[in-house]
Formats: sequence, structure tokens, C-alpha cells
Amino acid sequence: MKIPSSIWTLLIGIVLTLVSIWYGQNHGLLPTAASDEAVLVDGLFNSMMTVSTGIFLIVEGVLIYCVIKYRRRPGDRQDGPPVEGNVPLEILWTAIPAIIVIGISVYSFEVYNDIGGFDPHAGHNAPMAQSSMTMPGSAIAATLSDAQAQDPATAEVRNTDQIPQHQDAPGVGSVAPSIGSSPDKAGQPPELLVNVTGLQYAWLFTYPETGVTTGELHVPIGREVQINMTANDVIHAFWVPEFRLKQDAIPGRQTEIRFTPKTAGDYTLICAELCGPYHGAMRSQVVVETPAAFEKWMQEQLVASHETLNKAVAVNPADLSPDEFLAPYTKDMGIQPEILHQVHH
Repeated sequence: MKIPSSIWTLLIGIVLTLVSIWYGQNHGLLPTAASDEAVLVDGLFNSMMTVSTGIFLIVEGVLIYCVIKYRRRPGDRQDGPPVEGNVPLEILWTAIPAIIVIGISVYSFEVYNDIGGFDPHAGHNAPMAQSSMTMPGSAIAATLSDAQAQDPATAEVRNTDQIPQHQDAPGVGSVAPSIGSSPDKAGQPPELLVNVTGLQYAWLFTYPETGVTTGELHVPIGREVQINMTANDVIHAFWVPEFRLKQDAIPGRQTEIRFTPKTAGDYTLICAELCGPYHGAMRSQVVVETPAAFEKWMQEQLVASHETLNKAVAVNPADLSPDEFLAPYTKDMGIQPEILHQVHH
């Protein structure tokens, strides 16, 4: 009994659909989802992978079928039959991709909007908190003043009058002041604020509530983190693949990114913007840990900072410049003198 072609088409369609859905959800191409926002991005990526797998299997399947079925047989010297245009087929293969592209575009915009990427009324009217900068054992310090180190790498661009986006920029594009805040948390203050400065070729993290500054970012699970960032020299980009969010750090401007960590672990912060010859080495660690472990780490930094500053103020001769005085401490931390000089100036 010969099975009708319509039945074969239906069966093949069902198999292709099931295979596409399975692979779209089980491709294993993405790293660990370490933030609440990652779920939205993963859903979009998986949907695109499902559609792409289905299209790939259909196109390649038809090509292989045609190559086998309509190949030239031995002894066949005739020309192929003339085939004219098929208007319904042309409409079909134009309409289906158009519908797919429009659907993905709408879905992409919804995801972008859900993570706070678009707000036509966005405006940051509250000035950013000024922060003092201390020098813990694992931190980078720039200079000493009144027994505390200030934040010269970012002080000039932390004033709201000097940051055009801080007042009137819409939340769109690479200079967006805000991305990552979900609608249910819109308008609410973040649970943890961190000031970030990018410079060739390092990241500085300052916790304004405590004044601690470090060379690696520590964040607690379950608390929304707001990163206020700028750059000291050229454009850099704050990107942690496991968080599925990226934002540019721009000289003279302040940008913002929010995320809520959910999976403990050590992740790599990568500069995703070509920023110079050593761009590939501009990496830092992001440590996602339990709230208790985070508080313990913060207390350790405060203790180390207090001890180091007391020692520094006690022994600093008046004739040494900040760069010269801090050199022994930064050497122990593996910080190059050139980096310290850039921070200071």
C-alpha cells in the first residue's frame, strides 16, 4: 500500500518539529545562568535556536532529497524539463521568513524591555553618592588625603552636572544609563550599589556604603545589584556571560546596569569593547556568594583597610609622592606602577 505524499509530509513535519524543539532546549551552548535576568535571554536564545534548527533541517533535507531523487542517471543525455515560476510557492517562501523575522523582533524587544532596556521616560534625577576610597589588602588605592584615599579615576565624572545622560538620556543604545532593572523593581532603590571604573587594562570596584575598593567584584545571591560605571580613558564594556547582560563604560559619562545574582560561583568579567593592545587581558573576577559569605568578606576588607591605612599614615614620609609611597603595597598585590599612575591622574 502506497502512503500518500500528504501523510509523509505530515509525519516528516512532526519529526522535524520535535527534533527542533528538543535541540533548541538542549543545545548546551550557553554558560551557567547566574542571574535572574539570564532566564529571559536564554528563553529568547532557545527560541531562535529552535527556529534555526527547523529551517536548517528543512532546507538541507530538501537539498539532499533533490540531489538523490533528481540526479542524472547513467545514459541520460537529455536536458532537464523546463520549469516556470510558481507564484504560490514564491509567496510562501517569502511570507514565512518574514513572519519569523517579525516574530523574533517582537520577542526580542519584549525581552529587552523586560530587563529595563527601554524606557522613553528614563531619567536619573538623584545624584550618585560620592564615595571615599580605602585601601584593603586586595585593593587598588590611588592617593592619600586626610587619612583616606579618594577616587580620582571617577571623581570628575561622578558629578551629575557633568554627565549628560544622567538627566535626560533615554534608556536606549550603547550609552543607555540603565539596563537590567526588571519592571517589578522599577523605581525601587537597589539593594547593593557598586561604582565601577574601567581603565586600560583593569577594573576598579568601589562600594560607596563602606568605602571599600577592590580589584574584583563580590556580590551576594538574591540581592539586586546596581553597577554605576564610567571609564577613565577609552570605551570599555562590562560583560559577564553568565549574567547575559552587557553595558558600555564611557569616558565622561555614567552608565548603569542592574542584575540579581542567583547562582554561587566565580565568573569572569570581560571587557567586550576593543580598548587597546592588551584588551584581551582586561579581565577580572566576579564572585557570587551567599549573603553571609559576602558580609564576612566585606568585614575582612574593612579590617584590612583600617590596618593598612593606619600603617600608611604612620610611616609615610612627607617627601614621598603618593605613587612612590604606595609602590611597595601595590607590588605585593600584583599591581603594575603604570596602572597606579593612571588611577592617580
